Amino acid sequence: MPESPYSVMENKLWRSRSDVSGEATPRRMDMPLKHKNISLFGYGKTTRALAKKLGPCTFYDDNVSKPHKDSEGNMLRPSCEFEANYSDCEIPSPGMAPSHPLILQAKNLISEYDYFSDTMPPSVWISGTNGKTTTTQMIQTLLAPHGSQAGGNIGTPLAELDENASLWILESSSFTLHYTNKAVPQVYVLLPITPDHLYWHGSMRAYEEAKLKPLGMMSEGNAVIIPKKYENYPSKAMKITYETNEDLAHYFEIDASRLRFKGAFLQDALLALGVSKILFDECDYDRINAMPLDAHRQEEVRDKNGRLWVNDSKATNLDATVQALLSYKEHPLSLILGGDDKGVDLRPLFEVLQEFDVLVYAIGKNENRLLELSHEFSIEAVGCQTLETACKKIRSEKDQQRTVLLSPAAASLDQFDSYGHRGDEFKKFAKL
Repeated sequence: MPESPYSVMENKLWRSRSDVSGEATPRRMDMPLKHKNISLFGYGKTTRALAKKLGPCTFYDDNVSKPHKDSEGNMLRPSCEFEANYSDCEIPSPGMAPSHPLILQAKNLISEYDYFSDTMPPSVWISGTNGKTTTTQMIQTLLAPHGSQAGGNIGTPLAELDENASLWILESSSFTLHYTNKAVPQVYVLLPITPDHLYWHGSMRAYEEAKLKPLGMMSEGNAVIIPKKYENYPSKAMKITYETNEDLAHYFEIDASRLRFKGAFLQDALLALGVSKILFDECDYDRINAMPLDAHRQEEVRDKNGRLWVNDSKATNLDATVQALLSYKEHPLSLILGGDDKGVDLRPLFEVLQEFDVLVYAIGKNENRLLELSHEFSIEAVGCQTLETACKKIRSEKDQQRTVLLSPAAASLDQFDSYGHRGDEFKKFAKL
């Protein structure tokens, strides 16, 4: 382990944006238009924000049947009309898969991150499978007094961020990282990597490589906080490794007992405080403890009888559900599972479930798979088809002291508009 977690502070990039007179010193000029003919792939939030910043652009989108202009003067064309020889630069919507015909035809493909690589302020990137959003929010909460702004996958495209901000805090998806070949963070926070988005990347190995990609591009004076299993991955950056929350607390000299968070949220908080220590040698317990948590991730509500219902609808993969289970390991559980699991192997989850006092209520597209695995692993389970039916059956339980946990380990779109819609319905049923 490195001798000190604070060496990155010596990098001049992290100095305050005020000079000795106390006046602000702007770091960036307006971004120049680097390419004459920019092609934007996909008419999405990221690409639309770029067009708004750059002026009218040309979009190629699968949902466009004939060329037309939008209200802002952008030209929208069918994907089949793209001609690579007439394009100087192609920027895809992050979710566009590498197998898409537009990606395969592109000759000058760059990511949103790469487009801003020359004008991006010093940045902290956050990635991993679960907890990226919360960790990003916590880091922004701690660093906002230093002039930081948060964006990326958290909801604000880079084109909407201020390039004169002192720091950018960027939640970074594996999709974006896959397409990024130039931009690098000064601090990279990597949460544990577990199977997800394998349909997009093609394999677990490719998914991991996308998440680890920034390490190979980082330099001396940069820092990366990574799970210990990746400690030998090549990088010139200072590596800070961890396996447990205790590792993080010990390394950064953080008193975890002073934090109000538990389970996966505690890891997020420790990582955020670690970044604050790296950059500014600060550990503001009061500020991070005051941060409200987003809905749909281990959100606790109680019914009129005082029974605890936990809305963890955002748990759309196995690891997120395992983290929720660990947070409530002292509770007997009525666990609602199911939805669209996209063919992921669910056995590792059921191996974990064997260690818990749990009743499974199966819903959604993969209900039959869940019931078969419950039988195989000798776990009591009830088929319910819908969330509403599951909640009704749970209310009829003889043991009304069991904690009700919605942590589906699956996407929601088989029956709901979003995981948020699923979570809102669950809270409605909980309060009946």
